[in-house]
Amino acid sequence: MGVTTTGTAAGQGLTWSLRGRGPEDVPVPADPGPPGGRPARRATGRGVRVCVVDSGVERDHPLVGTVDGSWVVVKDGESGAITVEPTTTGDTCGHGTACAGIIRRTAPDCEIHSVRVLGERFSGTGDVLMAGLRWAVEQRFDVVNLSLSTTRTRFAPELHHLADRAYFARTVIVASAHNTPVESFPWRFASVISVGSHQEDDPELHLYNPEPPVEFFGPGQNVTVPWLGGRTIRTTGNSFATPYVAGLCARVLSAHPSMTAFQLKNALYLSAANVHAGPRPSTAAGDIRDDSEN
Repeated sequence: MGVTTTGTAAGQGLTWSLRGRGPEDVPVPADPGPPGGRPARRATGRGVRVCVVDSGVERDHPLVGTVDGSWVVVKDGESGAITVEPTTTGDTCGHGTACAGIIRRTAPDCEIHSVRVLGERFSGTGDVLMAGLRWAVEQRFDVVNLSLSTTRTRFAPELHHLADRAYFARTVIVASAHNTPVESFPWRFASVISVGSHQEDDPELHLYNPEPPVEFFGPGQNVTVPWLGGRTIRTTGNSFATPYVAGLCARVLSAHPSMTAFQLKNALYLSAANVHAGPRPSTAAGDIRDDSEN
């Protein structure tokens, strides 16, 4: 037997059906988003809070600029208790700085925040990653860049729950696919925006994958990124395509802040270089209708 709740205020409890209320009782201020999914030239990420969950971000790097907040996930060696604390330690291995620099290059006016979950030599654990991502979702950042994944299947259910929670709260998780064909998470989940890398020379181009679970490809091969000590390096990996897509999300949201997560994913789809509008079949079998001029 199903249970029906009525008169539930937005955000309070679960509503399985709409009883005793009509359209006027559930108004939704909508944002159609950018035409064709492409962010306007004036959209620079201003007003959008992006969180980089990674190895930290080096402060004062000329290609990163201001870091608006830095935290670190700390696990007590004796009790195993995990906390998230403010930090000034910067980056432990360069990976987070590289991601932050790509976001800054793509959405120059966005806010960049950092949560360090990796240590030196890219070391980290699933429970620390979970804690950092959970904290970022709880802070309701607009975009979370996660150029990380875990192959530990025991974390998959909780990660799935967290990804869905972020999706419904309008926190967009942009997650990197693993660089090798192995099962890992959370990029496998439909509630995140999953990213791999392409080999095209155009640094401003992204593609849609018609055969998911990786949904989008961004520039991530042989790219120049900021690194420790104010340096730059050239590197390759899905990790570096992901912040490009995160930056695009920030740009779209800066001009259209009321867009939902699924609208944002659709904007990326529509603006992908390999997606072309064309004739669509009508509901009548065999009847082809061209709506391109309608």
